[in-house]
Amino acid sequence: MTDSMDNLPILDPQHLSTMTDGDSSLAIEIIDIFRQQTDIWTRLLDTDLPPEQWADAAHTLKGSALSVGAKRLADLCHQAETLGRSHGERSVSRTEAAVALSAVKDEIGNAIEASAHLAHQLSLSGKFSLS
Repeated sequence: MTDSMDNLPILDPQHLSTMTDGDSSLAIEIIDIFRQQTDIWTRLLDTDLPPEQWADAAHTLKGSALSVGAKRLADLCHQAETLGRSHGERSVSRTEAAVALSAVKDEIGNAIEASAHLAHQLSLSGKFSLS
């Protein structure tokens, strides 16, 4: 992960609050969709698949990550997508792909944990606490 990504939060509740106009029920629904999307698309982050397939999965996950404010995950997905789509210009090594996809999968775990925590907070309080 690059230094610029280290400064990004795993999940930005302010972003999600802005996107939902502070509606905690809507935020919880978006978090649930994010979690479903990651469950579906993570299976395609596989170096045994053609690069365009895992690049497509990374692209979809990037959009889902942006919807909940998981900017680090979105950045890693973008990097993996770019790598997977570059195979026409050069050959992507299996090791290079494995490193990129592993970073995405690791950050998915972090984002799922952070989003579950936020959803739990929202379900208890009914509002964002953005201190």
